[in-house]
Amino acid sequence: MAASSKNRAQAGAAGRVLVIAGAGDVGGRLALRRADMGNDVIALRRRELAMAPGIRTLRADLASGEGLARLPRRVDALVFCAAPDQRDEAAYRALYLDGLRRLMDACEAPRLIFVSSTAVYGQDAGEWVDEASPAEPPAFNGRVLRQAEEALAPHGGGIALRLSGLYGPGREMMLRKARAGEPGRPHWTNRLHVDDAAAALSHLLDADAPHACYVGSDDLPALESEVLDWLRSKQGLPAVPAATGAVTGRRLRNARLRASGWAPAHPDYRAGYGALLAGPGV
Repeated sequence: MAASSKNRAQAGAAGRVLVIAGAGDVGGRLALRRADMGNDVIALRRRELAMAPGIRTLRADLASGEGLARLPRRVDALVFCAAPDQRDEAAYRALYLDGLRRLMDACEAPRLIFVSSTAVYGQDAGEWVDEASPAEPPAFNGRVLRQAEEALAPHGGGIALRLSGLYGPGREMMLRKARAGEPGRPHWTNRLHVDDAAAALSHLLDADAPHACYVGSDDLPALESEVLDWLRSKQGLPAVPAATGAVTGRRLRNARLRASGWAPAHPDYRAGYGALLAGPGV
């Protein structure tokens, strides 16, 4: 975002009331950003956990509805970025379908951003994918998220942000695979640093005339074997022969989100993992 646009966004953010439903890793980073911009931030969490000064916390359970009655009836924006406690269809439905409905019933806002996932896509042979691509998920998680996106559609200010695989501090699966010497698959991977995910959400809160859907990913899809080879080389580890087989996965385009004025601070895996490797304790 250009400096003048950033200044306008910060000026417009002052005093706005923002509810973040699910203030964990990404939501917590978003809360800090928006509090620094002058938003009155209300963070919904299942457990009582202290957050930074300037962020109000409210204990609430989206799956059961407990605590939602204490929300203000009207706010300026809602962000739904909660994650289920369990990875099964019942937990997904309780949170993403019932929980989203309960939140929209409890609190009205002219802008509502739902954090979805690129799991809504079923393409698995290296295809390029964007917002216009068919979203026909093969697994329950993608199907439930797609249904939640459809439930959001009647909301005039509703936006679905389909995030690719997140990485960053505490999200180091690829680093562990590289260190363990696991062979890389001929599988296309897509990723986004957690800070860039929070920045994308913040950007969409201020966007003028946004689209109803965006793909959130960095600029460079890469084969898993390529990423693991690079990570091993950067840590002085020996190369491991890649696994063989048909190429799978998909390649994500972020052109729509970039065209709106957002740009990732970590545009590819080299930039993002390079910063992680250079950090303390890695």
